[in-house]
Amino acid sequence: MANQPVAPTHNPVALRGDYSRAAADYTVEQEWDRYTEEDHAIWKTLYARQSQMIEKYAAPEFIAGTKTLSASPDRIPRIEDTNRILEPICGWKIVAVPGLIPEEQFFAHLANRRFPVTVWIRKREELDYLVEPDIFHDFFGHVPLLTNPLFARFMQAYGEAGPKAIAAGALKMLARLYWYMVEFGLIMTPKGLRAYGSGILSSKGETAYCLESPKPNRIAFDLERVLRTDYLIDDYQQTYFVIESFEQLFHAGYDTDFAPFYKQFAGTKGIEPNVVLPTDRVVRP
Repeated sequence: MANQPVAPTHNPVALRGDYSRAAADYTVEQEWDRYTEEDHAIWKTLYARQSQMIEKYAAPEFIAGTKTLSASPDRIPRIEDTNRILEPICGWKIVAVPGLIPEEQFFAHLANRRFPVTVWIRKREELDYLVEPDIFHDFFGHVPLLTNPLFARFMQAYGEAGPKAIAAGALKMLARLYWYMVEFGLIMTPKGLRAYGSGILSSKGETAYCLESPKPNRIAFDLERVLRTDYLIDDYQQTYFVIESFEQLFHAGYDTDFAPFYKQFAGTKGIEPNVVLPTDRVVRP
């Protein structure tokens, strides 16, 4: 089973982070010195196995971002060290949070080029399955692509779109875009289909599954289709959407008025995640 993150629309109730020390925007101090040797050992195990897998399965932009960040393979990264690398590249920085945070604060952080990173790390018995995101998922899975200008700008546009979706009662539709394009996205490259989604590349099992298994559908990206498609939070995905480039994703998110989609589909039942429509263009791995 995958290391599945929870969609950003979930309420942060009963999670293991300490919310009592969070500021109004839900940020906290990382308190790096509180990590134990076991915490660092878990990071080392996760980093080693995923670093090996991304060379075969990840998009070249993700691999390049990982190299740019130069995170330690042995120790949990210090957020301030990462920001010294990240901010000059793209104007983004990462901020520490205790866990999942409310939608309004999540969108505000992204709109202001701040990516929330959970401070705690999973236990050893959770190496292959995690109910909610930890620092490995957030840092290893998300932060490398913030070094890519197009993807970083898409993330900012996504944050800016949040309040409009809330006002239109269409938050579920916008969450689907995040799920399929940020957490579980695939991209076509000159060397074939590759993964870039954070939920994929922080999961040993789903990294190989998304590209090698004959079971899931792989469908060419269409914005309306993505906004309307339900997803799974407790198993490998039954459908992945494939972009041609990060430029395609950026323009779909930045140049499109989502309001007509919200008006037409916000109150309708979502498309089941295992369905292939007659209008879909199926992509072969």
